[in-house]
Amino acid sequence: MKKKEISVFLILSLIIVSFPIVNSVKINPGNHDLTISEDERELHLMRVEHYLFLKADENVNEFNVKYVCPPIYRYQVPILVHVFNDTSEKVSSYKIENDIYEPNKFVNFTVDSMNKNEELLIHFTVWVLVKNYGFGDVPEYVKFPKTSELPDETKKWLTPTEVTQSDSILIKLKAKQLRGKSDNLKEFAGKIAYFIKNHRFLLFVFELHTGLLLSQDAITTLFINGENVGRAHLACALLRSQNVPARVLLVNNDQGFWTQMHYMAEYYCPGYSWILIETTFGKSPYETKRQVINRICYPEDENDTKNDYIFRFMKGEERWIWIDNENVKPYYVDCDKGSKSQMFRENIVLINESTIEDIFSITQTTFIKYQHFLGRNLVGENLTYFNNAVSYQYDAIESMKNSDPSGYTHFIQLANEEYDKISI
Repeated sequence: MKKKEISVFLILSLIIVSFPIVNSVKINPGNHDLTISEDERELHLMRVEHYLFLKADENVNEFNVKYVCPPIYRYQVPILVHVFNDTSEKVSSYKIENDIYEPNKFVNFTVDSMNKNEELLIHFTVWVLVKNYGFGDVPEYVKFPKTSELPDETKKWLTPTEVTQSDSILIKLKAKQLRGKSDNLKEFAGKIAYFIKNHRFLLFVFELHTGLLLSQDAITTLFINGENVGRAHLACALLRSQNVPARVLLVNNDQGFWTQMHYMAEYYCPGYSWILIETTFGKSPYETKRQVINRICYPEDENDTKNDYIFRFMKGEERWIWIDNENVKPYYVDCDKGSKSQMFRENIVLINESTIEDIFSITQTTFIKYQHFLGRNLVGENLTYFNNAVSYQYDAIESMKNSDPSGYTHFIQLANEEYDKISI
């Protein structure tokens, strides 16, 4: 969600112009004047940083905190998780685990006992490689699918849920209105993105300015607009109502300021794959380089939502934090104080597609081994091998920061070889 402070800017913007807009500050990672040839693609080195402050309402024993971690997914691959030194000493260990909903992952922190009213910080960053993809090869005309034509694994995202009420008559009527007589799915997705961004925008500004953001389910968003959460739900509901699988994504994007979490969506395109849709900025398709995906939400996520940490009337958010003690709560204020997150684009390199595929392959292989051994009770030579491997991963990151893909591949391969030496 966006910070409260941008509401003042939004009010001033409405005074200056009459056409509805959404404020967005884009990160500029440097003076990159990129001229891309046909066989080249942008490879982005991203870093997602999280501050998580926790507060205990009562005395509590040891507990665990699970925080979303970028998964290995089509056009992105994580490299390394780094926990900063200002993290509380009460965080005794951490490891990366696979969620039951593939391909999602989370970082699982073990925290020692806390006293009533005690606060602590978990401060960590995740390095990720993202291959830019603009979906330019999606045909201009894509026919709406029949259920029988959909892969079985996509059909779960046709289900109506508590916050994505695709079976609502109102949702279906609006979808029919936007679709018109067209049978072009790609065109329909574009209309959805534009509509959700712009409809009842003045009401949204009022809600944001007063903090009276209400439920972020699809129907409420249809009536009074909503934050990026509700907009993602509405997009999914409109698509699902027309027999198109659609799902919510939890991401950190390039807005250029600290946030809680940003919500986007993607829909399944028959004969192709999943396509990004960004309703906050009113665009579909949407380039992959603008965000790091933290979680692909399932219908179960949509039926297990929470209230917002900052706007107390706002509810209906898919979770990105799970704490197994009800007496410990995340501490958010306004994303200046307290918990916050942001994505940083560290560098961009231009290399050919085959080289990127090689880099993704070795990075994925190495990350899986890193995940396997992280948090294990390693001793002796095994601990030395693990530390050597992690050191090489850091060297690889520095190489990519210095626009040296060959150096990156060299060090990641060395890390992979060190992990192979561990015997337990």
